[in-house]
Parts: sequence; structure tokens; C-alpha cells
Amino acid sequence: MQDSKDRYWQIWVDTGGTFTDCLALAPDGQLRRVKVLSSSALRGTVTSVHGARVVFGASWSVVSGFADGAAFRILGSGVEGTVMSSDRGTLELQQELQGVSPGVAFELLFDEPAPVLAARLITDSANLESLPALHMRLATTRGTNALLERRGARTALLVTRGFGDLLRIGDQHRPELFARRVRRPEPIHQKTVEVLERLNAEGEVIEPLDVDGARSAISELRREGFESVAIAFMHSYLNVDHEQSVSEIARQAGFSFVSASAELTPTIKILPRAQTAVVDAYLSPVVGNYLDSVGDAVGRERLQVMTSAGGLADAASYRAKDSLLSGPAGGVVGAVRRGREHGFEKLIAFDMGGTSTDVSRYDAEFQYRFSHEVGGATLAAPSLAIETVAAGGGSVCRLEDGVLKVGPESAGAFPGPACYGAGGPLTVTDVNLLLGRLDPDRFEIPINPRLASELADTLLEELSDGSDLSLEHLLLGFLAIANQRMADAVRQISVRQGYDPSEYAMVAFGGAGGLHACEVAQQLGTSVVLWPREAGLLSALGLGAAVVERFAERQVLENLEAVGDRLTTWLDELAAQALAEAEQGGADQGLSEDEPAREVGDSRDVGDRRSVGDLQVRRRLAFMRLTGQESTLELEVDGSLEALTSAFLEAYEERFGYRPADRAIELESIRVVVSAPPLLGEGSSLYEAKSVAEPTVGGAGSAVQARPEGVQAACFEGEWLDTPVYDLESLAPGSELSGPALIFDRHASFVVPGGWKVSCTAAGTVARFQPSEEAS
Repeated sequence: MQDSKDRYWQIWVDTGGTFTDCLALAPDGQLRRVKVLSSSALRGTVTSVHGARVVFGASWSVVSGFADGAAFRILGSGVEGTVMSSDRGTLELQQELQGVSPGVAFELLFDEPAPVLAARLITDSANLESLPALHMRLATTRGTNALLERRGARTALLVTRGFGDLLRIGDQHRPELFARRVRRPEPIHQKTVEVLERLNAEGEVIEPLDVDGARSAISELRREGFESVAIAFMHSYLNVDHEQSVSEIARQAGFSFVSASAELTPTIKILPRAQTAVVDAYLSPVVGNYLDSVGDAVGRERLQVMTSAGGLADAASYRAKDSLLSGPAGGVVGAVRRGREHGFEKLIAFDMGGTSTDVSRYDAEFQYRFSHEVGGATLAAPSLAIETVAAGGGSVCRLEDGVLKVGPESAGAFPGPACYGAGGPLTVTDVNLLLGRLDPDRFEIPINPRLASELADTLLEELSDGSDLSLEHLLLGFLAIANQRMADAVRQISVRQGYDPSEYAMVAFGGAGGLHACEVAQQLGTSVVLWPREAGLLSALGLGAAVVERFAERQVLENLEAVGDRLTTWLDELAAQALAEAEQGGADQGLSEDEPAREVGDSRDVGDRRSVGDLQVRRRLAFMRLTGQESTLELEVDGSLEALTSAFLEAYEERFGYRPADRAIELESIRVVVSAPPLLGEGSSLYEAKSVAEPTVGGAGSAVQARPEGVQAACFEGEWLDTPVYDLESLAPGSELSGPALIFDRHASFVVPGGWKVSCTAAGTVARFQPSEEAS
């Protein structure tokens, strides 16, 4: 039977803080790509004006009617209007506007989410008309941004009586160890309600739930205009009855967004449970409404969303708590996909976008965290182990008390860097542009280097104070600071956890990753940098390679020797739970109308590799520690208790340098990971798509020196050089080049410093970089 997915567009969209990246496989097999601003804007340049009719030039191509009804705005001014009708290269405005003249930059603002705008561009669909049949996989930072900027819903926390100040007290962690006055961030919820109820440490009721009191308090919250309710009761992970009762009362009172802690994370500690519930409730309206707006356009049943753990969930069952590292997780999946295709099992994913840089380590398996902190809140939710630093292309470069600073503030999608022409500050992107490492003619939006140069000159005047400091050294200083901050982020997930980054290959991606990767790698001692052909859109590629995935967990808290055969039983139960949830939550999404879905619970071989249809138990994890300890070690369960004990002792010795003697081992918790096969199988390649040519050079294994398209003046180590320029699309498999060099792609650029040699892969999907033999 022909694959039903062939009838649809397969669209993968990653919405970041600055840009939204989109890759798509058309029904005819062609690969298409597009990048738009996350503010749902497209930018271009006016070429001529004829009354209310504007002729423009832009990198994007549209069909007739694409911009009908969009807002029209001249960048850097208050001139605004509305597009009445549009065609390829022309806009008919509602009326003639003053200030619209040849050469000025403009933007079109659309009243729909950026993923929908990207889908329209990529499918050649006009504005306000229905999109073609498609499946969309989406990663978004909407929840993350709302949390960081405190723009979530008005939320109340219902907690066991006597614990009203739980989140304000927290865990006594001091943000600044030696500060005399500790300034803690305010809790994100607006009100706390103490509920009369209490369970003991065995989950037994010692104070019945005051149902009438809870109902009265919840009714009052509705009258006060609260949107969301979070519920966290003591020991509810052992007995969920009280939380479930209050959840039902809240829904009957009209609350659509209710987050109960034991449902979200059935674990012992009330603080992370309460924090997780509050974050989920606070963000649920924001994330839910956003997914509704995208789903209304593409079809909610055809929408899947990336989780922080790198798996997919259907939009209907998606939880806001799982969205906070959604975009970065897509990048890690894409980086691993490209790295493994080139034979590397030890990888560092280096994702530098417009707002931040995300780094992660892969060592034959994804590295997970089951507790992570975002915006001052600790969430007990699975995520890939990603370290984020506020250093991206849009990071603001400034002087503060005479000291150079880079970030953490970002210019974002609007106004963006100074060179974007919308009144933005000097940023890392501007610095790279002024150093000749970017080509202004290759941007997909209008660029004005003069604006960046003027801001840089002003900073130089403020800093130099009569000294001989050159502009180049000022700009290189900003880059050095940004590179150091990003290298430190990599050390967090490697050196500080006992891993040597020199043993890993770095996969550089994101719009700005290739600009800094080699210099960051040199600081770390890493000698191989992979730069995928879709570096500027790799997070979107990761969505295509991602799988429907579910986690199931159980708190144990027993000595390992006492667990016995129950471990196998518990793991089987978790496997069945996760398989059922995955089956219900999107594993069959995308089936044609004439292809019946599998029955939930149609499991086969409930043994070592349990499965439901194509779903499989991919990992079985045990979290163990010595009795009395706080932290745990994560181990794969693959054999007897004796084998698990031996594996724990070896892991303990490797981590701490000695093997403990005569100490009982505690099984703290267990988890099972279930996943479906990827849309893109291990042997497939996007670049078999018809839109990409696969040239061959010489014979097998031959190397041919690549020919540059020209030269461009670029600054390396304070010296301006006539630097060879290459177009990535023209670099054939087997060709080689040496730095200094610049490689440009439509959505990304790669800076090759001196001492590095570039080899293009036979598949043409990734360029591989390594130090030349002459490098010192």
C-alpha cells in the first residue's frame, strides 16, 4: 500500500525568538525551505512607486493574493497602511502613503502565527485562503518566552493548609552566594489558597478534604478573574484522590486550565511538584491558545508538537510544562541525525540562533534531565540535557562602565540588529557584518551596514578616550567575549561532568553557529566541526527526524535487594502505560481515511522489547544511589539485579573515584521511554529529494580543490584579508578547501579560520571541517 503521508505536505517548523525556520517535503518529493521573522513579518525593498501601487524586490516569492489584507509598514518610521491586493512583486495599498519611495525598506505584518505564514510561503498559498492538506510538526518557544517575560495567565495555587509560603521559601538556594541582601524572584502565580486536607507519608488520610471549603475558594477565584489553577497537596504522589477531587471541582466551576501536581509528576518532593504544576497552569493558556491558532489553520488533528525531551506529542494532549526546550530539542535531534550519518557517535550540538546558543552532548544515546530550571522555576519534567547561554546573533554589544558587554539582552525579531534598519542596537550580527564575515547581499531581508557602522563608531569614541584602539579590535573584542561565553556553556555539559570535548565532533548549526564554531572549538580542543547543508534550518530538520515518544515513571524508594522480581513487573506496567499513551496521543497520526488505526493495547511480545504496532520500548532506566544520599546515577536496566548492582558500582567508581563498600543501594525511581519509528528512517536522506542535485567529482575517494566564486575583504586576528568566498550549493562532494575562507548558504554562513581544512561529504549533506596538518 502506498504511504498515505505521500498525499500530504510534510511541514516541519521551528519558531525561535527571532526567526521561524521551515522545511517541507512536497507531495511530489521536492524539498522546500523558508525562513521568516517570528513576528510574522516579511521584509523587502521598494523599487518604484506609482500612486498607491508599490513595486518591490524581496528574496521571497509569493502568489497572487498572498499579502491581501496584510499591514504595510516602512521600517524606522511611523508610516503604515494596508495592502488591498497583491501580486508577484507588486502591492496595491489602501491609499497613497507619504515616505514610500524607491530604496526604502518595508515590512508586511500578517495576522496569523509565524508557522502558518511559513506554511503559506512554502506551499504557495494566498493569504486568507485554506492551506493544502498537510501534516505539521512544530517546535515553539512561545511558552519559554512567556515564562521569562512573565506574560503567562493569572494563576492561583491551591496547596495543603500550612504550606501557603512553600514557593516563596523555595529550597533556600541563594542566587548570589555572598550577597548581603538576597533578592529572590517573585513567584509567578498571583494568589495562594490553603486547602484543609492532609495525607501522611504512606498516603493515608489523616485530615479529610474540606470539599465545601475548596468549592467556595475556587468559586471566589473565578469571580476574581483567575484563568488557571495549580493544585499541589502533600504526599499526593501516593494517593491522588484529594487532588483529583479538587481538579474536578475547578473544572465544574469553569476553569479550563487545571494542573494537578501528581498527574504531572508523581514524585515524592512537593516543592518541584508544586513548581511544575504552577508553571504548567501559568503557561497552559498561552501555549494552548497558540496551538489552537496554528491548528485552526492547518488542522489540529494534523499537528504534532515537539517536547523538551526531543519527542513528539499530538497537540490535543500536549502539556505546557513540556514545551520550554521544544525548539532546542529539535536542533539536538537534527544534529544527531547528521552526525551519525557521518559515523560520529560522540557529538556536541552547537546551536547559535538569534537570541541564544544551546549546546548539548550526545554519546551514543540522548542525555536526559528529569528536572531542569527555566526562568527561576524548577520543573520535574523530562528534557534533553541542554545548556543555554544568552549569546546569539541578536545579543546586544555595548559598553557598561567602560567594560565591553555582550548580552544577555537581545534585539529579538523587532527591532532586530542595527543593520536591519528598524532602530535596533549594535549586536553580534552587526559585528560579524562589519568584520566582513557576512555578505549583506545574501540576507533575505534588507540590510544597511551603515547603521551598524555608525553605532560601532560611537562606541569606539566612548571607549578609546584618545587611545589608539582600532575599530577592528573593538569588534573582535565583542566576538571574543561571545565565543568565551559559548565555550563555557560547552564546558558545562562536558568538562564539568567528566567528559573531554576533544573526543567529540561539534555539529554547528543555527543561523549564526557557523560564524563562531571553529573559534569556539579551538578553545575547547575540539578538532572536528560538522556544518550541515541545512545548518540554518537544522531544528526544523530535527522535527522531521523526531519520533512520537512517551515517558512513564514510578517512584520506588526501596533498597535494591528488597525489590526482587517486582522490578520486572513494574517495568512491564510502565511499558504498557507508556505504549497506551503513545498510541492514544499521536503515534497513528497521519493515517489515511482508509487505513484503520491499531487498537490501543494491541501489544505483542511484552518482554524485553515490548511493542504496540510500530511502537517500541526504547529505554528502561533505573535511578540509584547509596542509602542516605540525595543525588542518583542513571543506569540502563538490561539484565538481572546482580548485573544492575555491578553496573551501579562501576558507574559510582567512575564518577567519584572509589567503589563504596558495605553500603546499601537504594532504587530511587524507574522510568520507561517508548517511541515510534522516525518519519525519516536511518537510511533515508532528505537530499534524495528532487530539488537537490548530487554532483560527483572524480572517482571514489578522490579529493578536488574547490574553486572560490570570488573574494571578500574579511578581518581575521586584526588583519584584513582578501578571503575566498564559496557557495555551499556549488561545493561538490569530495571537494576540499582551506581557511581562511567564507562559505555562504541561503540561510547560514560558515567562517573558516586559518589552519582549518574543509572536506565536503560524498552525500553532499554536511561539510566536514578539521584542522589542517600545518596548523600549530
